[in-house]
Amino acid sequence: MSIVLPLAEPAPRARRAAHEARRLGKRLRHQVGRAIADFGMIEDGDRVMVCLSGGKDSYTMLDVLLQLQKKAPVSFSITAVNLDQKQPGFPEHVLPDYLRSLGVEFHIIEQDTYSVVSRVVPEGKTMCSLCSRLRRGALYTYAAEHGFTRIALGHHRDDLVATFFLNLFFHARLSGMPPKLLSDDGRHVVIRPLAYVREDDIAAYAEAKAFPIIPCNLCGSQENLQRKQVQRMMAQWERESPGRIDQIARALGDIRPSQLADPKLFDFLALGHRGDAALADAHAWLAGTPHDAPRDDGTAA
Repeated sequence: MSIVLPLAEPAPRARRAAHEARRLGKRLRHQVGRAIADFGMIEDGDRVMVCLSGGKDSYTMLDVLLQLQKKAPVSFSITAVNLDQKQPGFPEHVLPDYLRSLGVEFHIIEQDTYSVVSRVVPEGKTMCSLCSRLRRGALYTYAAEHGFTRIALGHHRDDLVATFFLNLFFHARLSGMPPKLLSDDGRHVVIRPLAYVREDDIAAYAEAKAFPIIPCNLCGSQENLQRKQVQRMMAQWERESPGRIDQIARALGDIRPSQLADPKLFDFLALGHRGDAALADAHAWLAGTPHDAPRDDGTAA
């Protein structure tokens, strides 16, 4: 009679998974720390409002910032803030329960933006734009009322690249989603600590940490959104040419105005001009004057 011994594979597999999770966490802390340093995102005494949606990105951002806070050379506070948009079926208990388990200071803003968006946007049309504006307004208002000096959003590297292509393809401009910006009214500094982090790494980290993910059902079924078109394109690129998205993300940090075509960013008129007369000719030509029109002295250009 033979005796079949149980396989001992699960334990080594679990150890490998734990090791990979630790390596991933270390990489994320390094990337977030580097983004904070490169763009001066957080300074001593800052009060950081971490916008928590319940998705993998904002959970990861909060988790990594809490880890960095313990070892950071500067002192800053963290408050998690969620906007409850009153979507039907939204599990209101999930975020408070999770944040209490961490001992994190938090606040839930209750504002029925869902009804506004559903009423204003025709059925079948994209809801994201209006939803985003309402959400941003509520968060900015709360930040101003409570004296927060930084507003942290969970956009990652792939979001920055996708926004660049959205603006390029649909708005005919070279612009994107900066890692740090000043709001239009000049009252808020918005930071994106995950600017260097790949979405795939965030997904793996969220799974390893077992975050209680809350899906957004407001617009998640709108498959024809412009952003989803761009995301599908980027996914295909990455399958066919691994590393291409990383190259594009790096290019966004290496802008060379003289190699583009925007005279507002680079003084092309002054480039190689041969004196005032030549420069005047250039200005006249740009204004629509025929290049061979006679000058005031009667000579041809």
